[in-house]
Amino acid sequence: MSSTIFPALASARRRSNLWDAAAFLCVFGALVAVGHVARGTLAPLAAPGAVSVRLDPAFLPGYAVRTTLRMFAALFASLVFTFTYATAAAKSRRAGMILIPILDILQSVPILGFLTFTVVFFMNLFPGRVLGLELAAIFAVFTSQAWNMAFSFYQALTTLPADLAEAADSFRLTGWQRFWRLEVPFAMPGLVWNTMLSMSGGWFFVVAAEAISVGDNTWKLPGIGSYVALALERRDLAAVAWAILAMLVVILAYDQLLFRPLVAWSDKFRFETTASATAEDPWVLKLMRRTILLNRIGDAAGVLAATIGGMRLALPVRLPVLGRGRAGPPSRAVDALWLAMLVAVLGWAGWRIVQFVGAELSWAEVGHAVLLGSFTLLRVAVVMAIACAIWVPLGVWIGLRPAWARRVQPVAQFLAAFPANLLFPVVVVGIVRFRLNADIFLTPLMLLGTQWYVLFNVVAGAAAFPGDLREVAANFRVGGWLWWRSVALPGIFPYLVTGLITASGAAWNAAIVTEVASWGSTQLTAHGLGAYIAVATARGDMARVMLGIVVMSAYVVAFNRMLWRPLHEFAIRRMTY
Repeated sequence: MSSTIFPALASARRRSNLWDAAAFLCVFGALVAVGHVARGTLAPLAAPGAVSVRLDPAFLPGYAVRTTLRMFAALFASLVFTFTYATAAAKSRRAGMILIPILDILQSVPILGFLTFTVVFFMNLFPGRVLGLELAAIFAVFTSQAWNMAFSFYQALTTLPADLAEAADSFRLTGWQRFWRLEVPFAMPGLVWNTMLSMSGGWFFVVAAEAISVGDNTWKLPGIGSYVALALERRDLAAVAWAILAMLVVILAYDQLLFRPLVAWSDKFRFETTASATAEDPWVLKLMRRTILLNRIGDAAGVLAATIGGMRLALPVRLPVLGRGRAGPPSRAVDALWLAMLVAVLGWAGWRIVQFVGAELSWAEVGHAVLLGSFTLLRVAVVMAIACAIWVPLGVWIGLRPAWARRVQPVAQFLAAFPANLLFPVVVVGIVRFRLNADIFLTPLMLLGTQWYVLFNVVAGAAAFPGDLREVAANFRVGGWLWWRSVALPGIFPYLVTGLITASGAAWNAAIVTEVASWGSTQLTAHGLGAYIAVATARGDMARVMLGIVVMSAYVVAFNRMLWRPLHEFAIRRMTY
């Protein structure tokens, strides 16, 4: 008996030791690579226009590491922003009055607009060093990641089930404990899927983020985005293919190593009272359980997280979740004072904008920008309708089947990360060859940066759908259109509204990239506000850039106020469990 047991134990121990050695080498190698890249950020800044990117595929692994590190640095900043900004907006009614409209404006401001006004600031922090440009690029990627994560977390906090909130009150949890033990776990399924979407959104705009311009000076940071920009500029299709392959490898790597385990881990936070179907654990989780080193690190991290989340920290004033507080009626005097302050600040900001634009432009130019905005608005509405018609039914089907969700996950991440710039050669050649209308046939490029917000949020909503409600519908044999109208759509509605809000902002933002397409010396321009801003940015016309950004922000805020916000309030009132 001992001869059969002890060899098995010894064999298992040897396998664990081998896994430990492999894990140690991988972790150590990753740290060395990060250190090597970080050392390059302290190097002196090269002269503007100096060749810092080469199309030799041998340089792509290094470029991929640098781009990935920028994106994860931006993702960390996005998480910090999400946990602070969205929490303040959801738990304070007066703060939400200003924070949510600001978030609407921020998600509509194009990445070129952020780069225009922030590059000089970051470069002055570290004059003459690459680190200033790196921070500017990270901030630009942050602006393509943070907004949908903040909206997702805000949606979860505002739709928190009342019985869970009452249970937290019964256990006398402090604000800190309630946040980490109730609110973050409840928001985790949707937040994980939106985090994946944020990484993909970073890829979509990484081409613009890695090309930094100040006046007539341009620097290109080494990375996949600048590699793609150079390949398109030189019309090198082979280099474009190598860039696509590098993106695919990187996306598959962080999907397998990070996001697939996170999706499996977030399944345990689903709000339901009955057991539901689950997919098999990913291989990374199995490897961590076999590996002594990683297993102990994971246990230590879990103990640390539990200790931090269990600390009895509390704010001096308890801030109830929006719509769920037991406080008395709001003070009208305080509301009036707060509203007066907001009107004063907005009036001053509007006056400064009018002064700036009026000194350089005429009111006829303002009317022209507003008219172009209506063209872009029409494109956004068409794209949103197409995205809903395609991805709502498919997203529900995928989200209700965990095994299929794991299979679709890496494919959706890669397709969502695919930059529209890489399709410019096909689109431009096709439009020129068949003499097509650029106003119509450049519109599908906008769909590339919009549809995934709908898909990822619908999948998250369907994945978080309580299994007991599905069982009730099955027991009553509810099917067909009745099932969609009474079960599925109400169940995913809060997530769908969040996806539509972020998709709308992303569509406006993507207009900057998709309404102007070029391939070599051939350039096509559609009539729209995105093309207006892109052309003004290329010319260095700051007055028209500012005018375009202001008009675009006004369109987005008005659209959200008239449509998306009422739908979100309806979801809070009628579509929560």
